[in-house]
Amino acid sequence: MASSAFGFDSLRPGQGEALEAVLDGRDTLAVMSTGSGKSAIYQIAALLIPGPTLVVSPLISLQLDQVEALEEDVPGEAAALNAAVSDRRRRERLEELADDKLEFLFLAPEQLAREDTIEALRTAKPSLLVVDEAHCISEWGHDFRPDYLRLGDLVDALDHPTVLALTATAAPPIREEILERLHMREPRVVVRGFDRPNIWLGVEQHREEHDKRRALLDRAAAAPSPGIVYVATRRLAEELAQELEGRGLSAAAYHAGVARKKRDGIQDDFMDDRLDVIVATTAFGMGVDKPNVRFVLHLDVSESVDAYYQELGRGGRDGAAAEAVLFYRSEDLGVRKFFAGATPKEEDSEEELRRKSFERSRLEMMRGYAEHEHCRRNFILSYFGEQFEPPCGLCDNCDAGHGVPDRAAQPFPVGHPVEHADWGSGIVQRYDGGQVVVLFETVGYKTLSVELVLERDLLHAAAETG
Repeated sequence: MASSAFGFDSLRPGQGEALEAVLDGRDTLAVMSTGSGKSAIYQIAALLIPGPTLVVSPLISLQLDQVEALEEDVPGEAAALNAAVSDRRRRERLEELADDKLEFLFLAPEQLAREDTIEALRTAKPSLLVVDEAHCISEWGHDFRPDYLRLGDLVDALDHPTVLALTATAAPPIREEILERLHMREPRVVVRGFDRPNIWLGVEQHREEHDKRRALLDRAAAAPSPGIVYVATRRLAEELAQELEGRGLSAAAYHAGVARKKRDGIQDDFMDDRLDVIVATTAFGMGVDKPNVRFVLHLDVSESVDAYYQELGRGGRDGAAAEAVLFYRSEDLGVRKFFAGATPKEEDSEEELRRKSFERSRLEMMRGYAEHEHCRRNFILSYFGEQFEPPCGLCDNCDAGHGVPDRAAQPFPVGHPVEHADWGSGIVQRYDGGQVVVLFETVGYKTLSVELVLERDLLHAAAETG
């Protein structure tokens, strides 16, 4: 049935495991890279499980894209509910859902503030609740949406249908928060496909800002198009777009300060290959599925490795070669820390101080990536908990013959719980030569010298739970 409806002959790694768990009625978190086919999991499951399917999605454009795609495969089975829908159409769609005339209802999270909507959904008795872009529920995540916090109550109000959470990037602490906030019971967690072997990874180190900027412009002008350039501010987006135009490229700036209609036009031009380069703040990207992006360049560091990997993952979705390059100065971290609000203040509460400590630690992981001397792919994949044996052969450090670090002592297995006298409980994340990275519950990521850990007895093995 699913094969005839959607044309799937086989499933990709991770899809089958997640689908099997959902069909068994298990709450499931699927963390799979962009372009790995997460949508197929709920599309197939929905047709095999009796009862309607709710899909919570943060962007109207993303909802409409999904509805349009489903209309081709299962006509009349999908509709959306968001602020752009009139009250009359809203009532009609909820009635159609309750009368079993709709299989899929795509729902904007702000709709959950309406009690009449919750009651109508309760009446419809959905069998599957899908949370797309599930990292948006995490306050530690890079794209937190307060409206997502209502989802746990929705799960309870609907008498806990099977919950399927989907995201492209979620490091271990964000995964735990997703599971907790969605009230997931005995969940199956599927983490697959983070490696994007067709994307070459590189970092260019610069001392001066103007040199860094000129180097990015040179690279964008020389690279095959189309491509994306990410910057930290609206002003930089406008300036770089103009400078790229001056080099003969068709380029446009995309940021929240551009009027919505114009912004939509810019995105359409980019999607339809009428633009060589889009220069954007992080306002651009979620839900954008353009297969032929050949480069993703960052003039400024992202707020976390999670955000950076999601942004660079918009390149090379067609499987052909692409490149992702970060243009870096160590001073850039201070600017990003300012934008992230990660600098402590006297009036901060203990919880706010803990949050800022965590945010600073995530920025330090970006420093770690930018200043990493060995295989960059191994750095990223180990950050997300996926094992990889370097060298990758597709990053600047591997190209230079520095992909594999010297082997050093590894006193605790990766993934093993440890205790620190001041920082409390943590999990060993990775080793890099003579250093070990530990993720602590209270202070976030810390990079420690293995020699000092052993010499001063800084870490102790803790009992594994669960």
